[in-house]
Amino acid sequence: MTMVLTHTAYFAVIYLLVTVVPQGFLGELHHASNAVFIVGFLGTWRYTWAVTNFGRAVFFRRIAYPIWKRRHHRRFWASNVKSHCYFMLTSYMVDNEVTIMVYRRLFEAASKARDGATIVASVVDGKDERLIQQLYASSKFDMSNVELVIDRIKSSGKRDAMEKALRILADKAPTKDDIMVFVDGDTVVPVDIWAQAAPFFSDPRMGALTTDEAAIIDKQNLFKDWFTLRFNQRQVMMCSMGLGNRVLTLTGRMSVFRASLATDPGFIKGVGFDFLDHWRLGRVNFLTGDDKSTWYWLLRNGYQMAYMPDIQSQSAEDQPRDTFYDSAKTLMIRWFGNMMRTNGRALREDPRKIGFFTWWSILDQRVSMWTTLVGPISVIVAAATVSLSVIPLYIAWVMATRYMFCIFIALFNKEWFPVTHPPILYFGQVAGAIIKTFVLFRLDKQKWTRQGSGGSGKAMALQDRVKAWESFAHHALALSWLTIAVMFLNTF
Repeated sequence: MTMVLTHTAYFAVIYLLVTVVPQGFLGELHHASNAVFIVGFLGTWRYTWAVTNFGRAVFFRRIAYPIWKRRHHRRFWASNVKSHCYFMLTSYMVDNEVTIMVYRRLFEAASKARDGATIVASVVDGKDERLIQQLYASSKFDMSNVELVIDRIKSSGKRDAMEKALRILADKAPTKDDIMVFVDGDTVVPVDIWAQAAPFFSDPRMGALTTDEAAIIDKQNLFKDWFTLRFNQRQVMMCSMGLGNRVLTLTGRMSVFRASLATDPGFIKGVGFDFLDHWRLGRVNFLTGDDKSTWYWLLRNGYQMAYMPDIQSQSAEDQPRDTFYDSAKTLMIRWFGNMMRTNGRALREDPRKIGFFTWWSILDQRVSMWTTLVGPISVIVAAATVSLSVIPLYIAWVMATRYMFCIFIALFNKEWFPVTHPPILYFGQVAGAIIKTFVLFRLDKQKWTRQGSGGSGKAMALQDRVKAWESFAHHALALSWLTIAVMFLNTF
């Protein structure tokens, strides 16, 4: 009943906003006809792109994936090939309750791996080491075919931890038929991950795969609604990309790799030490974004990266800041920074090798951050030069169109949405675009949510201050040119 009332109130607000607009106002917009045309053209392009991805996602989820899955499973189970399951976990500053939940499920999943399992857990704290050993010793599952290796390291970053763990796993000499599951210390793996994932690697072209995700969040608030919407959007986009077996990221929370590739010296080096040579910022060593490094290595070497929409991992998510806005901003700066540091070099790959749709999707990540800002800028310009009445009309348009998008996302995921989702969707699009443009000019700024990497709180050297001012100047110039272009179209 509450959901019905809130959604009814939502449409009542749209109606009130439309009634505020004076009769005949649309006729006044002829003064901004060029701007309206450009905004309409860009909107049509974005909606067409969204419909294209939605159509691909439906086809993949309902038709292509079931056929593809049956074919791989039939081939794998008929071959009787041995496939050992390796797990690599990294834990840092994770609550004991979460660690207990994660490792209990991990040990259950490892015990169900038909051909045995090896777990390498990379930890910093001694209490984590003792807790994991206790959980292993007291597990109610048969652990006779499961080896546990705990790698106690210094707190020098996730990449160092992963590199050392991968070198330990490389000493186990995994074969091309073995699989390796990369897991964050706050992520719960599916209990049947080996049985579900191993058959896909019967295809020699398969390099890795990733799965659906869900967030475990105790509090019912905007932060939880935002994560739910993000993962529902992710399911649609991943299914679209899954049709071409080239997903756009191998999620760091949990992804599965061909073990022989994950222990390749070049792969390990790419995880431990990845960098970007920028014309202005110089050598930018990657601190975060290990999932983008693994993805790029496989993409560059021509391997397929699949998506399993019917298998789901779950991650315990904590709100990193006191307010929703600060929390969302903090996370998006990290996520989109990882994206921008990698998709530039991915665009330099041959589209014929990585797939034209994949290449275009990567290009779209660069273009969409600017086109998304055209709408809000155009409204501000029109409000200043034509009439303030354009503002309630635009808000009503945003509320209506984002509600329709949320309907499509909900139908795809078979899960209805709260009334907060449409405005959160718009916030994610516009705030996300602003943050993407911000990090595009500051690729050297990196920071983990739980770690102090990135130099925060330290006095900046003169060279770093110069770079910061240069970044500000380039960013301001780009936004200024975009605004001038919109104003020109508005008055032309």
